[in-house]
Amino acid sequence: MINFEELSEHRVPLAVVGLGYVGLPLAVAFARHFDVIGFDISAARIEELKGGHDHTNEVTDEKLAGASISYTTDPAELAKAGVIIVAVPTPIDDHRSPDLTPVVSASELVGSHMGRGAVICFESTVYPGLTEEICVPILEEKSGLTFGSDFTVGYSPERINPGDKVHTLETITKIVSGSDEATADLLVKVYGSVVAAGIHRASCIKVAEAAKVIENTQRDLNIALMNELSIIFHLMGIDTLEVLEAAGTKWNFLPFRPGLVGGHCIGVDPYYLTFKAEELGYHPDVILSGRRINDNMGRLAAQRVVKGMISRGCVVRGARVGVLGFTFKENVPDLRNTRVVDIIAELREFGLEVLVTDAEAYPAEAKRHYGQDLVPLEELRDLDALILAVPHRAYASLDPEALKALFRDPAQAFVFDIKGFFDKQKMLAAGIDYRRL
Repeated sequence: MINFEELSEHRVPLAVVGLGYVGLPLAVAFARHFDVIGFDISAARIEELKGGHDHTNEVTDEKLAGASISYTTDPAELAKAGVIIVAVPTPIDDHRSPDLTPVVSASELVGSHMGRGAVICFESTVYPGLTEEICVPILEEKSGLTFGSDFTVGYSPERINPGDKVHTLETITKIVSGSDEATADLLVKVYGSVVAAGIHRASCIKVAEAAKVIENTQRDLNIALMNELSIIFHLMGIDTLEVLEAAGTKWNFLPFRPGLVGGHCIGVDPYYLTFKAEELGYHPDVILSGRRINDNMGRLAAQRVVKGMISRGCVVRGARVGVLGFTFKENVPDLRNTRVVDIIAELREFGLEVLVTDAEAYPAEAKRHYGQDLVPLEELRDLDALILAVPHRAYASLDPEALKALFRDPAQAFVFDIKGFFDKQKMLAAGIDYRRL
């Protein structure tokens, strides 16, 4: 097996497979200490990075320019690497079952080109056991090498939070595990060279896999509780956020809020755990109940808007509704698993004309992945209702008068604010019918 000195003395390179939201920051950080091969199957992505720009905005052009990385789409280059880090997505399919296609394909590709003595470390979110039960046999089959003697594996789950410039790779404790002690020792040194917050060494790969998948399951369940409370308080005629502000004065009350739950982690990871649990004969009631609540919030929000329009005497069929925000969270261009699509689909079922804009998303990606046209903010005119779905910073400048100007009749402005982004009192004082989840 390769040793750390071979990496640190630049005798052997380290490779990162998958240069997306997770892989690129890793490659840039490692490039400060090692020779780095950056591999991606997308030629367009490689050309973009060679040109010095990252459209995900996770790495600035300045940092990208300062990182010496050998970008490539040629998998044969992986044979040079002593450590290969796999950072590919692990989505779910239309039936909410794990879609292992990316991680299986990456394992096949790496296995077909890795050299003897290599260490393969996975960062993708998986259910406990997947690395050793699925990936290792593929690596063995494709390489013709023997696991344990000819190569070893590790697992170090990613904790990248897209758009977060405070909690970054360097400032978040890194979980590291290996298939044997020597591999874990090596990976602790490798990741320790870039993670200032420190390393947590898990006892085995399964523990590290389980730790990752429950991090977001816990958050999912807490948000589900807030969403369920918002449903109950709405039926009672109580403002949910006012209740949470009051409850939040207690020192140990957790500051979760209701909202849409999408993205590549919180809305996906629990299904990896529940899939494995059901395979073992246990039905995880609590986790799946939380998922059902969160998956239904987009449709519920749309129904609340439609009911609000009807209560105001608006003819729903053919009415124009504007939607601010289409990404899965604020201040990022990331569209993965956005649940705004649920709002749009439900509104269209009621016969509404829906106009969608987003201050961060790339219109071409919205069209390619969802078939959704994004229009400039200036084209949101003559509206009968407005939904703030994603509170991008760019929308903070929209004061009550600017919002009223978007409506067919400014005196009848109706705004539904999913996350409670706007100032409620200012909205009401301006004569806006302002409601929130």
